[in-house]
Amino acid sequence: MTLHETPETAQQSEPVTTGTYIGGSAREATDHLEIRDPADPSVVVGKAAAATTADAEEAVAAARTAYPAWSALTPQQRAEQILAAISGLEEHRDADAEVLAKENGKILPEAAVDLMVFNIRTELAAALADEVDASHELPGPPVTTTVSYQPLGVVTIIVPFNWPVAILGAALPHALMAGNTVIVKPPPTCPLATTRVVQRVAEKLPPGVLNVITGRDADLSPLIASPDVAKVCFTGSVGGGAKIMELASKSLTRVTLELGGNDPAIILDDAVLDEDAFDRLFAGIFDSTGQICMNAKRIYVQRQRYDEVVQGLAARLEKTVLGHALEDGTTMGPLHAASQKQFVQDLVSEARDSGAEVREFGELPARYPDGNFLRPSLVLDPSPDLRVVTEEQFGPTVPIIPFETEEEAVAAANNTWGGLCASVWTGDPARADRVGGQLVCGFVFVNDHGATRLDLRAPFGGMKGSGMGREQGIEGIRDFQDTRSIGHLQL
Repeated sequence: MTLHETPETAQQSEPVTTGTYIGGSAREATDHLEIRDPADPSVVVGKAAAATTADAEEAVAAARTAYPAWSALTPQQRAEQILAAISGLEEHRDADAEVLAKENGKILPEAAVDLMVFNIRTELAAALADEVDASHELPGPPVTTTVSYQPLGVVTIIVPFNWPVAILGAALPHALMAGNTVIVKPPPTCPLATTRVVQRVAEKLPPGVLNVITGRDADLSPLIASPDVAKVCFTGSVGGGAKIMELASKSLTRVTLELGGNDPAIILDDAVLDEDAFDRLFAGIFDSTGQICMNAKRIYVQRQRYDEVVQGLAARLEKTVLGHALEDGTTMGPLHAASQKQFVQDLVSEARDSGAEVREFGELPARYPDGNFLRPSLVLDPSPDLRVVTEEQFGPTVPIIPFETEEEAVAAANNTWGGLCASVWTGDPARADRVGGQLVCGFVFVNDHGATRLDLRAPFGGMKGSGMGREQGIEGIRDFQDTRSIGHLQL
C-alpha cells in the first residue's frame, strides 16, 4: 500500500498477517486474532497470532536467558545497540502508518506521528546513557555508603490501542537502557503495526533481549504472573490496571500503571485566546477522536470568557469531516470500538435529558453506515454530577463549565478520581504557576494541552486513580531499576 491509494483500493489489498517473535525467532501461529476496520467492520485489516500459554512461558524463558549478557553491558553499549536497532524504521513508516490507521481508525497523519514519536523517545532515552549507572556517595564517618542502581530482570510491557507505538516508546527504550530484557504485548484489537515495529527492532538485538507476543489476554497470564517477570508496565483503563495489579500481586511483581484521566483545562479571564490558542485547545480535546488519556476531558472557563470559548471551539467543530482514516479530507475518524461509541452516546444522551444544551457537529459518513462514527459535541454547563463530567468520556464530546473564582476552579478540577494531566490558560506566568501548583496531577500544561504538546524529556505519569510510577526521562529509567546501597565501615 502507498499513501496515494484510495480508501477502496487500500481496503481491498491483501490483509496483513503477523506472528510472534520469541528468543530471536519469528514464529507463525495456528490460531489468529481477526482485526477489523473500525470504519467498516466488514473489512478484515489483518490477522495477528493468537499465542498460547506455552508461547507466553517460552517468551518469559527467552527473556530470562538473555538477561545476564544484556545487563552486563554498559549503558553506553546498550544505547549503541538500541540506536542501531531503530535505524531504518522510517523506511517502513508510510506502510506501517496505513496499517495502523486502518486497524485503529485514527487519521493517517496521526498514525504517522504515532510511529515517529517512538523513534524520538528512543533517542532521548539512549541519550541518558551516562546517567543510567550514576551512583552517589554518602560520606562517613563512621560509614561511607555508595548508592547505586541495578536492573530488575524480565519486564513485560503492555500497550493500549490508541497510540500503541508512541506509548511503547515511553517505556521500552527505558527498560532496555536500564539493562532489562523485555516482552511486548500489543493490544489485541490493534496489534498489527506495533508487532511489525517491535519485530524489526528485536531482529537487530541479541536473541531474547526483545520479544513480542500477541493473543487473548486469558492465554497470556504468564507475562504477568510468572515469578520470572520482575515488572509489568501497563498503559490502559483503570479497570485493566486493577486486574494487572491483582495478577502481579501473587508473585509480588512490581507494576507501573499509566491509566485513564479526567483531565481539566482551566481557562482564566486573562487567557490569550487567539486563533493559534484555539487550535491548540481544540487539538487537546479532539485529537484521535478524543481517545487519548491526556486529552482535556473537562473545560472550566471563567465566566467572562465562557461565550468566547464556546464559539471558538464550535467554529472548529463546524469544519469537522468524519470519514475513513485514509480518505482525503477526513479530519476525524471513528471510535475504535462499538462499545465505546455506545458509552459516549449514553453520556451525551444523559446530559441532554438532564436539560444541558448539547451542540453536535459534522455529518455521519453515509458510505460507512456500520462504522463506529459519532458526531463530535459540546455539552454546555452541565450539572457537575453528570457522568459526562465525572467519568472519562474517551470520545469526541466535552463539557464546558463556567466558574467565578480561581479557588472554585481548582476545587472543581481536583474533585475527581484521576490525576493524569491538566492545563492552565492565562497570560500571567505567575498565575499559571500558582493555579497549576495546586492541581493534583502528574503534568500541567500552560496555554496548551495534549499528547502532541507533551515534553518528551520529562517524567510522565498519574496520581490517584490515574496510576503509579513514571515513564520518560531519567525517572522513567529509574522505574526499571532497583536501588542498592553498599556501606563501608571506616575502621
